[in-house]
Amino acid sequence: MQEHRPTAYDMTLTVEELRAALTLHGITLPSLRVDLPTFAAEYAPPAGLITLGNCNTATAHALAAVLRKAAER
Repeated sequence: MQEHRPTAYDMTLTVEELRAALTLHGITLPSLRVDLPTFAAEYAPPAGLITLGNCNTATAHALAAVLRKAAER
């Protein structure tokens, strides 16, 4: 059985979906993007990596708060 390797389109769509979801909570990760080395290497299992990147402490705190609140539901 061959595993699905995400295409550039799949990866870009995922980044945009994540960016939109974060924006709903007032969170911006400026370095959120497709991980370009993903296209240059083979991973097992095949995966399209997304770079979440660096963020400041306030953004990390806001993200943690949103995730905690979601987990409570």
